[in-house]
Amino acid sequence: MPTMADVARSAGVSVATVSHVLNGTRPVLPHTRQAVLNAVDELGYTPNTLARSLVTSRTRSIGLAVSAISNPYFTEILQGVEAGALEHGYSLLIADPHDDPEHERKVVQLLHERRVDGMIVAPSADPRELVSYLGRHQVPTVFLDRVIDGVSGGVAGESVAGSGVDGEVSGGGAVGGGGGDVPVDASVDGPVGAPADGPVGASADGPVEGLVEGPVDSPQPFDQVCAENVQPMAGLVTHLAGLGHRRIGLVAGLPGLSTTAERIAGYRQGLTAARLPYDDHLVVHGDSESAGAERATAALLSLAAPPTALVTANNAMTIGALRALRERGLSVPDDLALCCFDDFAWADLFSPRLTAIAQPSRDIGAQAVRVLLERLDRPDRPARTVRLDCTFMHRTSCGCPDSG
Repeated sequence: MPTMADVARSAGVSVATVSHVLNGTRPVLPHTRQAVLNAVDELGYTPNTLARSLVTSRTRSIGLAVSAISNPYFTEILQGVEAGALEHGYSLLIADPHDDPEHERKVVQLLHERRVDGMIVAPSADPRELVSYLGRHQVPTVFLDRVIDGVSGGVAGESVAGSGVDGEVSGGGAVGGGGGDVPVDASVDGPVGAPADGPVGASADGPVEGLVEGPVDSPQPFDQVCAENVQPMAGLVTHLAGLGHRRIGLVAGLPGLSTTAERIAGYRQGLTAARLPYDDHLVVHGDSESAGAERATAALLSLAAPPTALVTANNAMTIGALRALRERGLSVPDDLALCCFDDFAWADLFSPRLTAIAQPSRDIGAQAVRVLLERLDRPDRPARTVRLDCTFMHRTSCGCPDSG
């Protein structure tokens, strides 16, 4: 197996120069650099990554901790993270925290002990131990999909339009992106349509309450990357209200998650825009999984005045809700209209085809890598929260005619 000394002899340079070229530790003249790279290629030299990490204090690896990797949404996020990491020459170490705060802290510690350069984490509903550990050890970290109130010390609520991983990040004040065609401050006097495959952005004016129970204090700045949640959910509700529905149920996710809180906030905004009253009985928690959603939907259907339309807050809960409807012999949309937050590959194959909010999951993963690498290059820059717009997929489960 060729060594660094062999490369140096072949290129006619010192071993130190070869090291500088391979590790990027000092500028080297272009022709010298090219001679070293040619020698590496000709000899088939493979750098010793362990030795390189000792020189650079970098392992060129990223730790990824996300729960429910089997969920298509997180699978696509993982693909985005992996593609972004490989593009920049980083490897990926993956762990599943199982949405359990204690296990979450343990797996993050194990990734940290593997000397990853930074981490990308989808935090649990109670991330206080996680934040404490990462802050104490000053681990460069990007929180993914779910945001944590109070840990981002810079500009909160920057937005990237569309699927814009390659777009510019625009900053400023309230969380917002490019709005869809369903403004939440407008009344609904008739059918409200968002364009098929159109962007849905711009979330709530101000903070969403109830993201984390208890304070989350850390001097360490954490960046965050997620999708818009409030306005897209409001758009689903106003769309259903525009179709004449006055009792619209919500199967919400696991309490404590920011995605759950923000989608409930969007549901309430949609009701307000449609001049409909909020009814606690119409909001049930499916705990972000199929079995919980099946039970929650059954409870809604057992009400004396059940909903005529239903919104499910993630893809797994959509499956559970459909099971509950099938058990009762109910059909969509004839007996109950259905819209879901989270599109998935086979949503267009259902009969009826599922009207859904599609999150830019791969782009979220790729953007998280980009933000993490920026943090590694500039450790002292202000923290930021980046939100990406979603897309309204207008199909037929809401009761609209099939447009093809």
